[in-house]
Amino acid sequence: MPARWFERRFEFDSPNTLFPNVVERVRGTPARVEERVRGVAPAILTRRVGDTWSIQENVGHLLDLEPLWLTRAKQLAAGEQVLAAADLDNRKTHQANHNAFPLASLLEAFRRERGRFVSVLEAADAAVLERTALHPRLQTPMRLIDLVVFVAEHDDHHLARIGELVRAG
Repeated sequence: MPARWFERRFEFDSPNTLFPNVVERVRGTPARVEERVRGVAPAILTRRVGDTWSIQENVGHLLDLEPLWLTRAKQLAAGEQVLAAADLDNRKTHQANHNAFPLASLLEAFRRERGRFVSVLEAADAAVLERTALHPRLQTPMRLIDLVVFVAEHDDHHLARIGELVRAG
């Protein structure tokens, strides 16, 4: 099982010259998720192991966080000083009942919403890339590239968990 997300520590030291690379990484997450779940039986997609999320709930969680990522990117572009806080209890995901929806609709919505996020990233100019705002949980300044790396790491965290659940059958 991947390390618990809230136990992760981050070093935000990527140079802005890598910004296009990390944007490509997050742009590709919907395709990676789709590839990972292609052909998986519905019973496996919605099976929970103990009190952890199912594959489909992990996909839904990625979708649930897109508004937060988009808001934070817009806050950095606007020069705000503190980023929006996440719901650390993940209430949206726990209440969404993602297992009740067709996986295809979750995947389509995730692709659409991630596209909106990437569009904001692609519109960032050099001045925006230099701005920082405080990340409320980590209590550290974050640039746009740091946000994108953070999102990419979060994506990979859930892709790793999805992979575990697929292998467990």
